[in-house]
Order: sequence, then C-alpha cells, then structure tokens
Amino acid sequence: MKKLAMHEALNQALREEMHRDERVVLIGEEIGKYNGVHYVTRGLWAEFGKDRVIDTPISEESFVGVGVGMAIMGLRPVVEMMRMDFSLRAMDQIYNHMAKIRYMSGGRLSVPMVLRGPEGPGPNPGLTAQHGQQLTLLFAHCPGLRVVTPSNQYDAKGMLKAAIRSEDPVVFLEPGPLNNKQGEVGEDDYLVPLDRGEIKREGTDISLIGYGASVALCLQAARDLEAEGISAEVVDLRCLRPLDMSCAFTSVAKTNRAVVVEYAWQSYGPGAEIVARLMAEAFWDLAAPVTRVSGQEVPLPYASNLEDLSKPQPEAILEAARSAIRAS
Repeated sequence: MKKLAMHEALNQALREEMHRDERVVLIGEEIGKYNGVHYVTRGLWAEFGKDRVIDTPISEESFVGVGVGMAIMGLRPVVEMMRMDFSLRAMDQIYNHMAKIRYMSGGRLSVPMVLRGPEGPGPNPGLTAQHGQQLTLLFAHCPGLRVVTPSNQYDAKGMLKAAIRSEDPVVFLEPGPLNNKQGEVGEDDYLVPLDRGEIKREGTDISLIGYGASVALCLQAARDLEAEGISAEVVDLRCLRPLDMSCAFTSVAKTNRAVVVEYAWQSYGPGAEIVARLMAEAFWDLAAPVTRVSGQEVPLPYASNLEDLSKPQPEAILEAARSAIRAS
C-alpha cells in the first residue's frame, strides 16, 4: 500500500489501464500538455502521445459525442469533464445517446465509455454556484447508465479501473472535497466492483449512510459519537445506479436507526430515494424515523464563510444521530 492523493490514485488507474489495453483513450479539455486542471492526467500525454491523450476545444457536447462514437466503434474512451457542472452542456449526448444507444439498437451496439470528473465543492473554497454543484441526481435518475462515486483513494483507483473495463457506459463522479486528500492505495492491479456498497466502519447503535465525499463526514461524526458512548456504523453506498442497498439494509437491521448524509440539495435528491427504500424495505427494523443531513438549498456561495454554512455540517450529523437515539 502507498499513500496517494485522490488525483494521484486516479492517475495511477488511468496509466495502468492504458498500458493494459491500447483501446483506452483519454479525451478532454487541457488534459494533454497542460497535464489536466486537477492533475489526474499528469504525465500521460508525454508517455502515451497525442493520439491517446486528446486535447479538445471547450465544447462539451461535441467531445462527449466523439466519445460515444469512439466507444461504438470499439475504443474505450475516458472522457473528462473539467468539472461535472460542465456536463450540463452535453446532456443530450449523455441522456439520449450514451445511455440509450444499446437499448434502442436492441443490443447490437454498446457504448463502453467512462464520463469522469470532479463534482461538488472543491478542497478549497471559491468554486461558486456554477462550478461546485452536486449533480449526482441527474445521472443516477437515467436508466442505461452506471453511476458510481468513490469515497476514498483505494476505491477510486479500483473503481475507475473497473469502469474502464465495463461494457456499460459509466458516469464516474469524483468527490471534489477529497481531491487533494491522501489515503492508502494498493499498488497492484485490483478492481473494486461497480454494483456493491461497503460498510466502512462497524457500529451497533446507529447507521450513518453516505456516498462520495459525505462518507468522510460520516466517519468523522462516528469518531465524535464514539467519545459520547455512541457506536455508529458507516455505510458507503458507492454505487448509485444500480443502487446497492444491501449493506444499508444489513446495517439498519443491526442498529435500528439511520441518518442519510449527502452534499446534494435535499429536495428530490439521491437521499430521498435512499430513505424511501429504507422505509419500504427495512421499516420493521427501524426504531426511529430515518433522518437526513444535506447541503443547504442555495447556489454554492462564493464567500468562504457562507460556503461552509451551505455544506452539510458535522454538528448536524451528530445532532441527527442523537435525536434518532433519543426518539427510540
């Protein structure tokens, strides 16, 4: 194991897969000579050349469409969004082509491509309303896509490698707040499945359920709760389409209480779907209503103090957990 930043773990995954399979090509803005705005593609243009690391104009709809065409013709394109906010410019290609071509062709065509990039607030404040949105719901809502988001560096490498090898179109959402954080990464060739969540911390009193960057908040909250004598289990869903709820159901059956945590806006968000499934399929295991902690329903502010207030707060997770235990 080696300690790497999130962007370094992703870079390692890309390099290994490009060596393993010459069909893997990278497409995106400033990913070549410039080494990528977030350094995920650092050194790959120099190593693999301009035919496999392709710089594009600032035209998301066009280069996502190029990625779809490349995938249909037998390549394995990995298309980078400088920020996932910019995918809004390419939603026609994502929703109507990337997601639906296999279905509409009766399985005769497939689109084995990866659309990847950071979403949500960054590791530093100041991304503002058009660059720091959590748009997970838009992708997870669309049949035909696989949608995954890692919560740590080890998973990031293994899940990206699995996404590149998948026969399905995969939207790979990188947790922006964790981009510069370091964690342990395996140096061997390993895969992390794209259809299974995982329990990241064992506990007995309450389940803290998250995905992506919110899992780090859950882990911090679990450590703080432990100091109060509360044993919190942390569930990382990881895979949002298809949504794997099995580990969440297993956890709630043990703890009988749950808090769902996400950076996304609460109304109509992924957390609402998670709560609905818990209430429908784990109702008799619950000793208290499931509660939610999410981002405030405002565009991400520029001022750093207001940005902090707009994001899910650790204290809110602690209070939600305490309330659930009191209620039962």
